[in-house]
Amino acid sequence: MASWKGVYFILFLFAGSFFGSIFMLGPILPLMLINLSWYRWISSRLVAIWLTLPVALLETMFGVKVVITGDAFVPGERSVIIMNHRTRVDWMFLWNCLMRYSYLRLEKICLKSSLKSVPGFGWAMQVAAFIFIHRKWKDDKSHFEDMIDYFCVIHEPLQLLIFPEGTDLTENNKARSNDFAEKNGLQKYEYVLHPRTTGFTFVVDRLREGKSEKESTVEGVLEPSMCQLHGNGHKILLDQDFMGGLQGKNLDAVHDITVAYPYNIPQTEKHLLLGDFPKEIHFHVHRYPVGTLPTSKEDLQLWCHKRWEEKEERLRSFYQGERSFHFTGQSTVPPCKSEFRVLVVQLLSILYWTFFCSAMCLLIYLYSPVRWYFIISIVFFVLQERIFGGLEIIELACYRFLHKHPHLNSKKNE
Repeated sequence: MASWKGVYFILFLFAGSFFGSIFMLGPILPLMLINLSWYRWISSRLVAIWLTLPVALLETMFGVKVVITGDAFVPGERSVIIMNHRTRVDWMFLWNCLMRYSYLRLEKICLKSSLKSVPGFGWAMQVAAFIFIHRKWKDDKSHFEDMIDYFCVIHEPLQLLIFPEGTDLTENNKARSNDFAEKNGLQKYEYVLHPRTTGFTFVVDRLREGKSEKESTVEGVLEPSMCQLHGNGHKILLDQDFMGGLQGKNLDAVHDITVAYPYNIPQTEKHLLLGDFPKEIHFHVHRYPVGTLPTSKEDLQLWCHKRWEEKEERLRSFYQGERSFHFTGQSTVPPCKSEFRVLVVQLLSILYWTFFCSAMCLLIYLYSPVRWYFIISIVFFVLQERIFGGLEIIELACYRFLHKHPHLNSKKNE
């Protein structure tokens, strides 16, 4: 049976994302048609305010302990985060780590496309420009190109979370992974699944070789050059300054994170609803500066496979030993933010979202214009996803429109 803790947790998160999408994110959507820099700056921070809520609930109300060992993060650096996918909610637990060691507003997640249709949660993820995938590289490659190149061009620093395993660790998924290993003469894993490296290598290469707009204005600039991207059956034309060197690195490091749960493991959202919260979450971080990564695609794939071999041995020692990562010889990493500061943010988050959700319900009840706005917003969020494919797709289209020059049209028709 569902527990009051689980019901409270799920309903509070849903209410926050639902009312936040409508009354906080909804009013800024027209900014996409005016100034995308303002829109992205504001929306990233508004979404980050909601991301503090599950962190606050897990730690202050449900007593979840978070332990981070290994290498430290460099706050604000641009990185790709690769992590084993032990449960379906690992991505949410990682926010407890990033809140202390980085900035939540920088994180983007690669998620299955079906999640964008979830009311509240999916709407906020669309505004945050998370990358939704179908788990078929043939269908996902063009969308990856569009999103990654867009982030590079607008100089949006990001920490992109990728699960190379593609799915969470269950008995059925482990059996399929071991069948794959047997057919290909690979080691069978007990604590991880064999990673799929195509998406990872593509993202790393695209980021470290990505193009970027010139940040300063230079008088006497030459004719703008064009970067042509292909995706989802259409072309995106991005105009850039030719001066100052077009190639810009957009990746500082790869963070290889191993997550483990020493006691209970909430495998799905249903476990959270039943009140089965993890008592402890352990993260072990390895930071690899971009200069240390292999340059060729094949070597980068082997590099990723090597990391998963290490994860298997690391997790084996974790679960068969003292259920901590201290055996690695690397102690707990001091957080970038003090625990007092983190606690203050968590308490303020709970107070804010409690007041905000209550106030929005009261406004809907009392005022007819607010009810109409509420209904129209829900209809808009549902229809735009079905018609256009999501707010992140509309954002890309707005970029094309706002940066279109007359001479680009003639080039496009050639």
